[in-house]
Amino acid sequence: MDKIIGRNKEKNILTDAFNSNSAEFIAIYGRRRIGKTYLIKNFFQGKNCVYFQMTGIYKGSLANQLSRFSKEIGETFYRGASIKVQETWMDAFEELSRAIEQVPKNKKILIFLDELPWMATRKSGVISALEYFWNRFWVNDKRIKLVTCGSAASWIIKKIIKNKGGLHNRVTRRIRLLPFNLYETSLYLKHIGYQCNNQQALKLYMTIGGVPFYLNQLKKNHSIDQNIDNLLFNSESMLFDEFDEVFSSLFEHSEQYKELITLIGKYKDGIQRNILDEKNKLTGKGGRLTKRLEDLEYAGFIASFIPYGHKKLGVFYRISDEYCYFYLKWIKPIKNQLKQNKTTKYWKSNINSPAYYGWLGYVFENVCYKHFIQIKKALGIDEACLASPWRYIPRKAKEEKGVQIDLLFDRLDNAISICEIKYSDKPFVIDKQYAEILRSKLDVFKKISRTNKQLFLIFISAYGIKDNSYSKELVSEVVVSDSLFEKDD
Repeated sequence: MDKIIGRNKEKNILTDAFNSNSAEFIAIYGRRRIGKTYLIKNFFQGKNCVYFQMTGIYKGSLANQLSRFSKEIGETFYRGASIKVQETWMDAFEELSRAIEQVPKNKKILIFLDELPWMATRKSGVISALEYFWNRFWVNDKRIKLVTCGSAASWIIKKIIKNKGGLHNRVTRRIRLLPFNLYETSLYLKHIGYQCNNQQALKLYMTIGGVPFYLNQLKKNHSIDQNIDNLLFNSESMLFDEFDEVFSSLFEHSEQYKELITLIGKYKDGIQRNILDEKNKLTGKGGRLTKRLEDLEYAGFIASFIPYGHKKLGVFYRISDEYCYFYLKWIKPIKNQLKQNKTTKYWKSNINSPAYYGWLGYVFENVCYKHFIQIKKALGIDEACLASPWRYIPRKAKEEKGVQIDLLFDRLDNAISICEIKYSDKPFVIDKQYAEILRSKLDVFKKISRTNKQLFLIFISAYGIKDNSYSKELVSEVVVSDSLFEKDD
């Protein structure tokens, strides 16, 4: 347990499941490298229970999967003795049931089917076998805690959580394991001994997100920018080909998924679903496109949203995964050149360029979208209030300019907090020209939304804002990036 950094909500769920006086069926899903196996292994191996783990073999044959399963039964239940390899999953699970029967009645049993989607080879029958043995035997054994896990999040959701057959409504608890937030990232960096302050940790987070495996690749004696150069722009580094490897391991027809997320990444403010229908070429239309968007969202690569007051516009999509956006923005366009130059210092040479600051602005917004709880806490507003961006696009015949509001909170006290999100490496200065832009935003929002609610202008900025006459006139409150590092419970 001491090895598990953060993950307090998940540990509480697992603790309740372990201590319950009934059989438990737990489904856990999340993107590759996020720490699903690490969480389950380190949580349950420290408990007083029999711990059985079978990890699916990526692209392994049915025979190979069953052979591995038999070896795990022998290791766990028979002190390493060789067990006959079964030819079907029905027979394999029957062998597991026989082994379970020999465990003392007061001993709890953890069955961990890790990367279950990889075990489900074509016509394998693993799901129908799991259905049978759970419903016929295991659900009646209060000692058993069954955990199914997979990086192919959409598979776990559709085949296990939303199963329409024998496993319908059988899952007792579900965990969607997300990347670390900034608070957990800070804890993890301290855990691995990487010294940096919150601003440096924020920059790292905006580059590779809160993925534990990525964070663990940091060299302790290198600066943030040195690590970015070495990890992401060096063709021999661990993360250079990570984008392709992640997509190929999660999705069939991975090239089409990559085309889709590349298209979404071209629209910083999000792309409308009907625009995706028009521009999407490689992934098919209608149902196939819907499925692929769901798959990408379940995996945490994109996020969907509906702008405040614009339900008729439908759903918009934007990239939510920091590493994916960084890859598409910085690495993909020059990947062939990077392969020829293995010791490039490309990143440090681009710091302070216009493209660099444009990237910072986008990803800082993205980080804020992931830390609504911390922002609400900093503002002292109700956690139940709704958050969304807002936009106004005038008709072509009109001379009005469009307006984009980064984020707003529709509060429960008849007020709306309108947030302007800006990233800069020093306190942001509101000058006369920018003050006029802010006034215009508020006026247009009030006119178009026809709201009678009280409006408050909030600035969310890495280093806050500089006090002057304009800030005193317009800004109600300021949220600095340190507030995003607060614990969320």
